[in-house]
Amino acid sequence: MRTSDADILIIPGLGGSGPEHWQTRWEAKLSTARRVEQGDWNEPHRAEWAASIVAAVKASTRPVVLVAHSCGVSSVAHAAPELAGLAVAGAFLVAPASERALHAIPGMPADFAHHVRQKLPFRAVLASSTSDPYCTVDEAQELAGAWGAEFSDAGDAGHINVASGHGPWPEGLMRFAGFLRSLG
Repeated sequence: MRTSDADILIIPGLGGSGPEHWQTRWEAKLSTARRVEQGDWNEPHRAEWAASIVAAVKASTRPVVLVAHSCGVSSVAHAAPELAGLAVAGAFLVAPASERALHAIPGMPADFAHHVRQKLPFRAVLASSTSDPYCTVDEAQELAGAWGAEFSDAGDAGHINVASGHGPWPEGLMRFAGFLRSLG
């Protein structure tokens, strides 16, 4: 699959991935990419964030590839039961936040912080760093296993965001291109 064959849905986490974040850069660079907007990027609500993803998938005209980061990964997992049977070809999940980290965020709703642990109804890759303060490698591998996702070690990359030095993240774009090719 090439980028032109898919609707690429960018699903940020808290704060909405600012202008220098790799997700925003990919959205600008990939002609079929668009952001799944949320009502409030700083106050996640499980049902609302999941519903936004489902609505964006239903509005798509080509097979969908989800590209989620941090709390966006949690949103994809929350939306997954409603995505079964829809045109989701795959998901590229990056730097999930663990339940431990989510529960530590003041005001984080408990139902959002709890991860769904069932196989996703589409192919997925979960890329995580060995030095992510929000998710240990063991936590990320456990989530990948629960979701039936292939685990991809991103090395010593922090939370794979601007603060950890990953504005453009060209290595991630190469991994994403490989994932797209694997989708056929």
